[in-house]
Amino acid sequence: MLSLTVNTPNPTYLSTPFLPNHHHHRHPPPPPSNPQNRPSKPLSISAIIIPPSSSTSHKQQSQLYQPYRPPPTLLPAKWRYLDTNQKLDILTDRLGQWFEYAPLITSLIQEGFISTTIEEITGIASIEQNRLVVATQVRDSLVEDTDPETVAFFDNPAGPKILYELRILSAEQRAVAARYLIANGFDARKTEELARSMKDYPRRYGDKWYQSFDGNLPGDCLAYMYFRQAQEHKTAFSPEQSITALEKALEMAETEKARQRVLRDLEAKDGDGKEEVNPDELVKVPVVRMAYGEVAESTVVAVFPVCSGDAGGEIEVGDAPWECRTRGSFGIVKAEKGWSRWVVLPGWGPVAGLKRGGVAVAFSKAGGVLPWKGKRRDANEEILVVADRGRKVVEYDEGFYLVSGGGKEGLKVERGDKLKGKGMVNTLGAVVLVVRPPRDDNDNTLSDVEWE
Repeated sequence: MLSLTVNTPNPTYLSTPFLPNHHHHRHPPPPPSNPQNRPSKPLSISAIIIPPSSSTSHKQQSQLYQPYRPPPTLLPAKWRYLDTNQKLDILTDRLGQWFEYAPLITSLIQEGFISTTIEEITGIASIEQNRLVVATQVRDSLVEDTDPETVAFFDNPAGPKILYELRILSAEQRAVAARYLIANGFDARKTEELARSMKDYPRRYGDKWYQSFDGNLPGDCLAYMYFRQAQEHKTAFSPEQSITALEKALEMAETEKARQRVLRDLEAKDGDGKEEVNPDELVKVPVVRMAYGEVAESTVVAVFPVCSGDAGGEIEVGDAPWECRTRGSFGIVKAEKGWSRWVVLPGWGPVAGLKRGGVAVAFSKAGGVLPWKGKRRDANEEILVVADRGRKVVEYDEGFYLVSGGGKEGLKVERGDKLKGKGMVNTLGAVVLVVRPPRDDNDNTLSDVEWE
């Protein structure tokens, strides 16, 4: 630290050198015109000089030498200096390729426009504006992760619809999916199925038949989705739909292991054309795991009243509303009577056709409720059991039914043949689906479904 003191009655001028041993002036002199007019007394300066701390210096340097980052909506060079009217004219006339003029939409929105105003001026619908902007971002990611020929495939007018469906995938997955859909001639609808199957596959870790399909290959992901649908149709006693789904799975499967697993189900028929039941594999009730955000992404949903699986749940199952319909343009849900707890599930096959009598029973622990074999790592997991109260009579030995455990045991699920052996004919309803809660993709807990 340096300390100096300033003591002078006279003002000093910046042009005056501070030199010692000269005569002192009582009054301030005019600015000197020659070097003879100087202060007569030496000046002392008082100051405290504190060196900057290392953290402050480092912060200032990091702020000073930050690398340049272009704005996220950088326009093509030829349109970078357009005014607002010129941008609107280009969008109105669709000048250039779609991925070139799509950034103009974002630029206009940043200027204060809203999508409906852009639609009125240019004729590009709001939904199409969103599709163009998102598809351009997906295309930009493909430029970095795949070859120019693959990227050029989507430069046609149908490209935005297809690329838009790949938005839910990672950059690496997009590149793999793009090459696969080009090779198989997928349209936007098929691309949507492909993207959802690739996104969903890691979430199914530990599910039955999971290991028979390779999640690194788009075809196997799609085949696994069709294969799961086949099991759901099989549960819902729709053999025709089940066979159709299996045929799709066989067509899409890329690995031999996946093909053999699908073929095993397709060939499991006797001479009468009926499926042979393999007690070690066939599950008449699908057990599905919810994925985060799956309800929001579903185009069809099902709403059910929720009852408790604890003691007294039998009364709740009987009292719960039987019918829940959607009305009006907004699909407003209306039940026949009030109820305190409801659940919304994706419109999976087993529940989509359950128009009347459906009910969901919540169990805090799956252990002791489901008739599975051996000890389970997920026995303490919460589950929802969806039952059809319109099918109370035990009809199928392979089916599963919701029954009362008696006393303080609450409700549980039992197999049809076991109930017949006890002489039980009537139940609370046939179980159509068991739902497990979402979990993180990195949860490696194995939970194969093994029914007695």
